Amino acid sequence: MSTNQQEAPLWQALYDCAQSSQVAFHTPGHKRGRGLPAAILQHLGSFLGSVDLPELPELDNLFAPEAAILEAQVLAAQLFGAEQTWFLTNGSTCGILAALLAIGGPGDQIIVPRNLHTSVISGLVLCGAVPIFVQPALDQQLNLAHSLSVQDIQRAFEIYPQAKAIFLIHPTYEGICGDISAIATFAHDHGIPLIVDEAHGPHFAFNPQFPQSALAAGADLTIQSTHKMLGALTQAAMLHVQGHLVDRQRLSQTLQLVQSTSPNYLLLASLDAARHQLAHAGFEIMQQVLVLADKAHTQLQCLPNYHQWNPIGNTPGCIALDQTRLTIPTYPFGAQGYDLDQMLIDSYQISAELITPDHLTFLITLGNTDADIDQLLLALQDLYQPHLQPYPHSYPKAKPPISLPVLSPREAYWHPSEAIPIMESVGRVSTESICPYPPGIPTLLPGERIQQQDLDWLLHLQQEGGVITGGSDLSFNTLKVVRE
Repeated sequence: MSTNQQEAPLWQALYDCAQSSQVAFHTPGHKRGRGLPAAILQHLGSFLGSVDLPELPELDNLFAPEAAILEAQVLAAQLFGAEQTWFLTNGSTCGILAALLAIGGPGDQIIVPRNLHTSVISGLVLCGAVPIFVQPALDQQLNLAHSLSVQDIQRAFEIYPQAKAIFLIHPTYEGICGDISAIATFAHDHGIPLIVDEAHGPHFAFNPQFPQSALAAGADLTIQSTHKMLGALTQAAMLHVQGHLVDRQRLSQTLQLVQSTSPNYLLLASLDAARHQLAHAGFEIMQQVLVLADKAHTQLQCLPNYHQWNPIGNTPGCIALDQTRLTIPTYPFGAQGYDLDQMLIDSYQISAELITPDHLTFLITLGNTDADIDQLLLALQDLYQPHLQPYPHSYPKAKPPISLPVLSPREAYWHPSEAIPIMESVGRVSTESICPYPPGIPTLLPGERIQQQDLDWLLHLQQEGGVITGGSDLSFNTLKVVRE
C-alpha cells in the first residue's frame, strides 16, 4: 500500500492534540469544548470543541507549512495530479480571488466566460484586471449556458491578443464540459496560463468514466470545492498548480490576503481525511456513485414520452456531461422550478441542488444511497404528467459574443454612485453585481451597461420565487449606478 493510502497526517495530528491533557491558556475561548454553549454540547457533544484548535506547534502553520499541513498538501498533490496543492478554508471563492490576484493587475485583460460565478467578479474588483467577456452557447430548451469552445477562445484572442490569461468553468453547474484540453493547448501555444474554476469537478480524477479533469487536460491552476462532491466539510477546498506559467510564490502571498490567519483546523483536517478516503478507495467509491447515477438516468428515461436532456454534441461547448448531475426540465412535472422544488420538499422530503424556472439539477455523490435514488424516482414518477408540453418563455437575448465592460469591475465598484429606481436604470452603468442565487451567476455586473431585458428577467425570477442577491437594496427596488 502506498504512503498516500496509509497516512492522514493532519487529521492524526489534530486528533492527537485533542487527546492531550494540556491546560489551555490560548484561543479559542471555549477551551477544548468546556465552554461551548449548552445547545452545542447537547446536540454535538464536547468532542467538536476538543478538535477546534488554533495554530499549535503540533498542527503546523497554513501560511508557512513545514510539518503536518505540508505533508498533507504534498499527498493531496500526488493524488490529484498536481505539482503543488494548497488547502483552502474559505471555499473555492478564496482560491479564485487568490488566483486572479496572482495573475492579473490593473488594466490587464483576462478572457472569462460570461456565465462566471460572482466570486470571479470579486476577484477582478480586487486585482483591477479587465474581463474580456465571452458568451458561451445557450441551451434553447432549458436556458442554460454551455462551456466555452476553443473556437470561442480563438475569436476572443484574435480581437484582444494582449490577454494575459484564460479563465474557464469546468464543469458548469449542470455538469457540461467543453474541450478543455484543446483550450489548454491554445493557451500554452500563446504563452499564457489557463485557470479553471473546477469547483464542481474534484471527483473527475477518480474514475475514467467521468469527464477529464482540468489538471489532466493541461490546466495550469485549478480550484476545487472538495466539500461539494467529495467528503470534506463545507468551505473546505483545494487549489492545485502545475507548470511554470503561474508564479507560485506570488500565489502563496495572495492566498494570505484572502484567508483568515486563524484557519479552522477541522476544515483543514477534513481535506486530509477526504484525500485519504479517496487514496484508499477512490475508484470503488466513485464507481458506486456512477451506479447510482446510471440508475437515476435510466429509470427516468422509462417514463412515457419523457425526453431526457442531453446536450452532448449539440454545440462545440459540450463534449462531455458529468453523470452525477441529474438535470430535469420542469414542464413535464406540472410546475415551474421554484414550485416544483417546494412540492418535492413538502411532500417527499427531497431537496434539489439547483432550482431555476425551467429545470432542476440534483447532485448524486458518495453520500447518497440506493434508497435516496428510489425516493427521488418515486417522487418524479408521481408528479410526471406525460401529456404536458413546454410552456412558452420569454428569455433574455444572449449577451454579445465577445465584449468588454464600459468600466472595469474595479473602476465601477469604486466609482461615485447613486441609487435609482430599477426601471430608470436602463442604459446606465451598474456598480453592483446582481444575480439570482443559486447558482450565483450574475445577470448584472459592475461596469456593464444595464439592459431592459436583464431587468425584466430578474423581476420575472423574483416573481417566480427566486432570490436576487448582490445589491445594496435587498428588496430590489433600486440599483446603484455610476453617477453621471
